Amino acid sequence: MPPRKTTRLTPVGKKIKKARTDKKMSYETLANDTGFSIDFLKKVESGKVTPPVGSLLQISRALEIDSGDLLKEDEDRMQDRIKAYTKRTSSYAYTTLTPGAENKHLKAFRVKIDAMKTHEGVSYNHEGEEFVYVLDGTIEVVVGEHINKLGAGDSLHFNSGIQHRLKNIGDTAAELIVVIYNP
Repeated sequence: MPPRKTTRLTPVGKKIKKARTDKKMSYETLANDTGFSIDFLKKVESGKVTPPVGSLLQISRALEIDSGDLLKEDEDRMQDRIKAYTKRTSSYAYTTLTPGAENKHLKAFRVKIDAMKTHEGVSYNHEGEEFVYVLDGTIEVVVGEHINKLGAGDSLHFNSGIQHRLKNIGDTAAELIVVIYNP
């Protein structure tokens, strides 16, 4: 049996670094344009931290690139990418549902959060609006100081400029659709 061909996937951080260096953008400029610390941006680029969807959108907007391109791979490599990506994130994985949405304000993602885990990123906010629809499981969405508990079939629409975070509070993995609008 011939050996299986292995495909090297380009990590999100390397794509971000390439876009930043191609534009000759300093860490300081990117930090000012996103509100993230230089330390956080360096960790993202080195692959030590995988940014949450909202952070990824802020970074891609500052770099003037399509966030879908950061996650997009050829269709035949999609399953390998999902497996590899899941290994890189200890508590959640996400895939874009709007590939090729260059220069669009609306992005949709399918997010899976492991049981009893918090979506990485202590708390984040980004300009625009966010819509969360729970496909399976039980999650908690904290928006500012308000706690929202959602189960399968429940949804929440909120101002994403307010600090927010997601947490799976159930005993099984939670799957959700997250739609983010950035003006």
